[in-house]
Parts: sequence; structure tokens; C-alpha cells
Amino acid sequence: MNNYELMVIFTPVLSEDEFKATQKKYADFIKENGGNVAHSNPWGLKSLAYPIQKKTTGIYWVLEYSAPSDFNEKFKIQMLRDEQIMRFMVTALDKYAVEYNTRKRSGVPTGTEKVEG
Repeated sequence: MNNYELMVIFTPVLSEDEFKATQKKYADFIKENGGNVAHSNPWGLKSLAYPIQKKTTGIYWVLEYSAPSDFNEKFKIQMLRDEQIMRFMVTALDKYAVEYNTRKRSGVPTGTEKVEG
């Protein structure tokens, strides 16, 4: 099992219920294919750096998961078929990135915080 982080930008016209249903659909897809969802972080509506499909905002979602190495190709096909997704990016995480994310979520100092002085 490899660790991955997925960032998705959904079209801004989704309602809150549609956004939650889509998150659940992809989390369930990971679980059905032998994966495990470690953390889900919906960022919500954000401005885009440049227009995508003539839209200047998008709904961001970051998902951390572990899955077999052959899973990502099936996952990519599912996301490319979804018209609600404007962009997505899957990043492989090494053990240090997984540890960093876990520490950051739990509130343990990671050494990258800004020091006020």
C-alpha cells in the first residue's frame, strides 16, 4: 500500500449537498478498491490563480489516502469522467510526508511554524 494525497478543484456551482455527496463517492471508491482514507480536508470555495473553463473560483478538497499501486489509474479514469471536476492532482507521499501531515493535524510542532518576535 502506497500513500497519496489528492487535491481536487470542483466547479463552483456545486451545492453543499452535492459537494459532500461527491466527496463520499470518491472516498467510497477508494475503500471499495482496497484503499483506506486517512484524512479528508474540504477547503471550500477559493479564488483561482487563472481562469479554468471560464471560471475564476473553485471548490477545493484535499484527501490523504493509501491504496495499492495499480489503483491510481482506475481512480484517474473516474475523475476524468466527472464533469464536476475542473482539475485534480495526485501526489505520492513518502513516510516523512505522512508523518509530517499527521503531526501537523494533531497540533504537534513540526518545526516549520513562524516564530513571532
